Amino acid sequence: MSGALGRLLIVDDEPQIVRALTPALAAAGFTVSAAVSGETALGQLAGEPSDLVIVDLGLPDMDGKEVIQRIREWSDTPIIVLSARDLESEKIAALDLGADDFVNKPVGVGELLARIRAVMRGRERRFSAQPKFRYGGLEINFPARRVLVEGE
Repeated sequence: MSGALGRLLIVDDEPQIVRALTPALAAAGFTVSAAVSGETALGQLAGEPSDLVIVDLGLPDMDGKEVIQRIREWSDTPIIVLSARDLESEKIAALDLGADDFVNKPVGVGELLARIRAVMRGRERRFSAQPKFRYGGLEINFPARRVLVEGE
């Protein structure tokens, strides 16, 4: 994690949203970067992974649900949708495609931070529930922070 609490990517084409969230999230201990389009976000994630992605559904080049779907093809990075779309069908579709939470705009920074913490806690529980990973001669012991190759 880059910041004390991790790296966040905000994917939103509304500059006022990015301007409002960036300093608040940075003050809370996160390193924050932003992307104004889906393609830009996917490129940024491929080059420099984030610990959590906040994505709007209304992007200029693609629907945010497509961004979620494409991220899920290769990553389990937590995703929170932050969108003005409030139809139940939009929420269901985003969650079914792999979003971890859906928050309607406008949202208070305190609520958003609480949702970020909740999603990240869930991710930590998933990893701690799998204390060891084995593949061939490779073994990763997560709680002990130890990697063995062929027993060494």
